[in-house]
Amino acid sequence: MPRPASVPRELTFAPFLGRDAVDAGLLTKRQLAGRTWRRLLPRIYAWRALTLSHRDRCFAASLFLDGRGAVSGRDAAALWGADALLRGVPVEVTVPVEMRFRAPKGLAVVRSPLPATDLTSSAGIPVTTAGRTAFDLARRPPLPEAVVAVDAMLAAELVSAAEIAKFALARPAFSGLAQVEKVLLLCDAGAESPQESRLRLILIAGGLRRPVTQYEVRTPSGLFVARLDLAYPQHRLGVEYEGDRHRGRGVFQQDLRRINSLRACGWSVLRFAAADLREPARVVAAVRAALRNGGD
Repeated sequence: MPRPASVPRELTFAPFLGRDAVDAGLLTKRQLAGRTWRRLLPRIYAWRALTLSHRDRCFAASLFLDGRGAVSGRDAAALWGADALLRGVPVEVTVPVEMRFRAPKGLAVVRSPLPATDLTSSAGIPVTTAGRTAFDLARRPPLPEAVVAVDAMLAAELVSAAEIAKFALARPAFSGLAQVEKVLLLCDAGAESPQESRLRLILIAGGLRRPVTQYEVRTPSGLFVARLDLAYPQHRLGVEYEGDRHRGRGVFQQDLRRINSLRACGWSVLRFAAADLREPARVVAAVRAALRNGGD
């Protein structure tokens, strides 16, 4: 949208520190208090017409921190490129244990040891390193969501399970180490979405065998047929999560051809959506019945 002539161009691209804009003569204090500007955090503002991205929100958090900590947790993971973001929640930042200030609305403040070796930056935003980010996510309950977040970082090839284990060994005084061990047993770099991770965990928690992730089905002659989210190869059973991307007409037609090709190879596929994941017992029962019908 066009900007009014009274809006300095320099302030239309990203959040900014109010006092810096005033000191630079771009705005007066009275103008800053007007409807043109939105207060995001104490002293941090943005042009009201600016559509804030996740990176913008993290940048605003970094301006507020002013060197006192770093963006962390799922927000850091998302900045690193992992599919770990939760929408509609405050940006998480970690500050040293001794740092004391009231967390403003829009920020979730974690107090934890924060050595310089655990810090870096992403496009000017201070963030915890990939290793520290994965370690933090792995040690926070609940266990299933810790696995989901770590899966996302493994899938993005930001860190390996071995590196997370090594990171944990070097920090014996940190809390949550017992959970880190459990996460490392359950995590899987083959998960291509958080919902796929949740589906896999439902099956394991229900007492079923751990499925193989991203399993390639081929014809006897070796021709590629399909790649399945989750599979029980001995039973020729695929288990998949069906997200919104499957609803388009073109994708639907592709899916039909794919399913028919799998059936021609002797495979059956169970597909689940978001609503199914809210009823894990039904999911487990359906997969268990299919495994039983498929033989051992």
